[in-house]
Amino acid sequence: MFPIVRLIKDVIVASRMSRLPLTGTHVSRHICWPWDLDIWLELNNGRAMTLYDLGRTMLAQRVGLITTLRKRRWGLTVAGTSVRFRRRIRGFERFEMRTRTVAWDDRFIYLEQSMWKRNGECASHVMLRTAVTDARGIVAPTEVLAALGQPPQTSPAMPDWIQGWCETDAQRPWPPMQDGHERGL
Repeated sequence: MFPIVRLIKDVIVASRMSRLPLTGTHVSRHICWPWDLDIWLELNNGRAMTLYDLGRTMLAQRVGLITTLRKRRWGLTVAGTSVRFRRRIRGFERFEMRTRTVAWDDRFIYLEQSMWKRNGECASHVMLRTAVTDARGIVAPTEVLAALGQPPQTSPAMPDWIQGWCETDAQRPWPPMQDGHERGL
């Protein structure tokens, strides 16, 4: 079940925080509650992704995107992701989440998020290819920037590891194989 109460709390908290520049880092603090656990009593990987959703929503609130989305009747979507889990987060453990916009191209906005344990260890890291959408499809990031009142600007340099992921992902077959056979054969 989606954590609606957490979402409402986080949006209210973010709305009271200072605005962030487009590429600023939003930092939030969380607790791994019993309903976040898997059968091994650690943060469930699916719930981790849901908590990352909350971090992105808070970042969007702080950069002014939520207001723009409402005014324009735009939406947000995730178009691709790459996740690394490295350390367990156990029940009742406190952790910090960091969320930032890394770069954008002509269609997508690339975000980076991470969860950090109190001892300074990174528990997980996710890179996301995201998009703003309207009834016609994807809204170009340049149009999103203009709607946010941002001056026209070029994206920060795309890190090699994200560029490499984009190139590799573009080679992935779509639609995927079904029952061990490519579709249409």
